[in-house]
Amino acid sequence: MTQLTITEQDELLSVNIHDMPTVPGGAPGAQIIPLFLDRENGTWVLYGRFAPGTRLPKHFHTGTVHFFTTKGRWNYVEYPQNPQTAGSYLYEPAGSIHTFAVPDDATEAAEGFMVVHGANINFEGDQFLNIRDAGAIEDGVLAYLRSNQLPIPPYISPRRADFKSRQD
Repeated sequence: MTQLTITEQDELLSVNIHDMPTVPGGAPGAQIIPLFLDRENGTWVLYGRFAPGTRLPKHFHTGTVHFFTTKGRWNYVEYPQNPQTAGSYLYEPAGSIHTFAVPDDATEAAEGFMVVHGANINFEGDQFLNIRDAGAIEDGVLAYLRSNQLPIPPYISPRRADFKSRQD
């Protein structure tokens, strides 16, 4: 039997978090590993590490979010009764607004995979702070790596057909 392939590929598009550098995230104590950044379709997949006491800005999601916690614990400030711990899967509908926080007394960093569609509209108090989407994240990652003279990691992006060899 002949197998039909709709999209020809010479290899699987795959990365391993253990082979990727971490870069600063959206707040002190936050580090991210970019896995998939698609600025044209507004999709971003990251592995995040958040030290005890980390608090991200309050943010509004324009699209959906899937978050799978692999280590530690965290919660949304607005939902302290729903802590997320290793093994927790969280779905967030578009239009949700909340503040990510790792408790100060946590004994380890919280870690997890996130798949985000759309943008985070970030606030400081009730004042607009910035917009964080796939393009902003990619620009920030590349700027950080270039300024520190580090190689560009092989994250997956539709704009990077040669993602494993591009080092610009």
